[in-house]
Amino acid sequence: MAFLYVSIFGVVSVAFALMVYNFVDLKAHDEGTVEMIERAAIIRSGAKTFLRREYRVIVPAVLIIAVAYSLFREAGAGVSFILGAVMSATAVEIGMRGGTYGNVRTTNAAKETGAMSRTIRIALMGGSISGFAVPAFGLFGFLIVWIASGGPSGAIGYSLIGHNPCAIATIRLTTYSLGCSVVAMFNRVAGGNYTKSADIAADNVGKNNHNLAEDDPRNVCSIADLIGDCVNDIAGNISDLLESLVATPTACILIAMQVFTGDDKLLLATCVYPMILIAAGLLSTLVGVMFIVLKNRKRHKWVEMRTADYVAKYPDKSTRPAAISLGSGRVRVLIVYSLDVEDPGAELNLATWMSAIVVAGMGLYGANMVFGSIDTTEFRLGWISPWIAALLGIISSVAVGMITEYYTSTKYRHVKELANMAPEGVAYMVTKGTAIGNRSVLAAVVVIGVSMLISGKLCGSYGVAIAAVGMLSFVGTTVSIDAFGPIADNAGGIAEGCGLDENVRKITDELDAVGNTTAAIGKGNAIGSAAFAVVALIISYIGSYPMPDYTDPNVIISVIVGGIFGMGIIKYFIGMLGNNTINASKKLALEAERQLAIPGVMEGKVKPDYNKAIEIAADNALRYMLVPSILSLLSPIVLGFPFGPEVVLGMLAGMAFTAIGEAIFNGNAGGARDNAKKAIEMGLVPGCTKGSEAHKAAVANDTVGDTEKDVIGVCCDISMKSATTVANSMAMLFHNYRIF
Repeated sequence: MAFLYVSIFGVVSVAFALMVYNFVDLKAHDEGTVEMIERAAIIRSGAKTFLRREYRVIVPAVLIIAVAYSLFREAGAGVSFILGAVMSATAVEIGMRGGTYGNVRTTNAAKETGAMSRTIRIALMGGSISGFAVPAFGLFGFLIVWIASGGPSGAIGYSLIGHNPCAIATIRLTTYSLGCSVVAMFNRVAGGNYTKSADIAADNVGKNNHNLAEDDPRNVCSIADLIGDCVNDIAGNISDLLESLVATPTACILIAMQVFTGDDKLLLATCVYPMILIAAGLLSTLVGVMFIVLKNRKRHKWVEMRTADYVAKYPDKSTRPAAISLGSGRVRVLIVYSLDVEDPGAELNLATWMSAIVVAGMGLYGANMVFGSIDTTEFRLGWISPWIAALLGIISSVAVGMITEYYTSTKYRHVKELANMAPEGVAYMVTKGTAIGNRSVLAAVVVIGVSMLISGKLCGSYGVAIAAVGMLSFVGTTVSIDAFGPIADNAGGIAEGCGLDENVRKITDELDAVGNTTAAIGKGNAIGSAAFAVVALIISYIGSYPMPDYTDPNVIISVIVGGIFGMGIIKYFIGMLGNNTINASKKLALEAERQLAIPGVMEGKVKPDYNKAIEIAADNALRYMLVPSILSLLSPIVLGFPFGPEVVLGMLAGMAFTAIGEAIFNGNAGGARDNAKKAIEMGLVPGCTKGSEAHKAAVANDTVGDTEKDVIGVCCDISMKSATTVANSMAMLFHNYRIF
């Protein structure tokens, strides 16, 4: 077993090394003009400042919760909770640097090379910093907690107050996951408010009120929007998916220690297999992402030509490519060239498929290694059953991504139909977008549900948990491609704000549209994995306290009423998020209008005060993040101690059912609305141009989608995960200290 742990640490070390290599390579590329450098510096500084201010709130909250867990659950639980928060925050810090250094270099790659392939390379290289950080830091911390807790030894620990007993490994892994979850909750809620309040204000003030381009530098909201893309779509997504990655193997181990205790060999195998899958997924991420990064590098080839043609083609001696004389008036010239890429989305899909295939193969080998030589009669098809369950999770990940792309990409009919409806007005577009979002839910939940059912038939409750691990196994690729989106979006904003050539903007616009789809796919994967994880965690929750008589009418009523409470909590949570975003957006819009009224700003002779808008966006985001976050974290405790664990079980189920549907609907409806606007701006809708009434209708429709996809959709999944993780850590206390 020591060799296995060393091997996993080895894979993590390779990921850290490649992360550093890509970052050094990224920074070696030129940032472009002075104006581009200045604009990128504002974005970088704004994102960094926001995180620092956010940590002033997060750190005290983390310390208070950590002390509470050590006092009332288990002495070391507070330390593992802090470690989870530190791992998540560190991954965010590093990933953010990849985004904020990669954006301007992506713009400059489009400007200097004019090549789609080289621009994709820089954007994906920036995204890979996030992608490698998520599984590397998540798995590194998880393995430390697992080893330090004694593995599946079943050692019992006690709280400092009350001397409450609990299994050390399970409580510390749960609190490690919860530490990641708390950071993710704050990042998602605050980041969503920041970016969408700025985006909505920028669109309404700029496009609708003053006919300004999306990233016109005169509109102060535009720079806050670019910063918001980083703090939400990069920082928020990193912490969200890192928490999911940690929660799924935690659920596997919780279930394994409930179901397989008594069979030491099977217990150990079922505990280490999810770690093997995640390590294999990390390795597959390195293969898939680095293949695309290296494939699209600058290339060289030797070309023979006449010496006279060589001199005529390259008259400036200082810039002539290297050449070797062949005699007889001919030379061999070293030409620099780039690959032709017609479909950027196909490049990113290739990385996904490569990663999925590699992790599936390695997962099969790993299953045979840990299960092949032991008794696996517990599983329907023997040792291969856990691998099939994991494979179903991998297939689900790819399938959910394809479904999301089908409903949100400019290549397919749903977005085309929505964009073509723009001349009919806002009401038609809003209604159509809502219909698209609602229709998209069924296909996604069928994929998730069928995978869960088959996995459960093969391996029982453990099968559902291992399918969740399979779905998240190559999450590094998903995060890399997802971070590609905000980097491309920022690159386009820098290009437009700095007045670069239209050809540059054409490349960045196309990448931005692809990025909108990759972001939607990333959100779809986050939602799908959250669904798997929450179901697995609910199963482990049921087994973590004495089983009640579920035929007792009082127990049935408790579960049903809890379900109603859970639905109401999620709906209220959604309402708060939407209300907070609009309130913050109105304040930013007023500031933008005030500054545009200053003499000289509209004429471009006076620079607006970007710092003021950034300060307003950050203050609002931090002000509005506490109450929604606390609602999710405290809801199990508020219900559990008065009414017992059965009401909390119902609440968790009600939250899950509501949140999964709402998250898929909002993510896909918002993604479709965004790309319908983008289709018009790219000239894909005949007769509709920027600034036209149809375009304004699409912009208004997109503002509806902004809150849906980047605030509500992404926060629903983290809300239900946080509540379920808290409940798992407190189940026995709910049972022992209930009032009714």
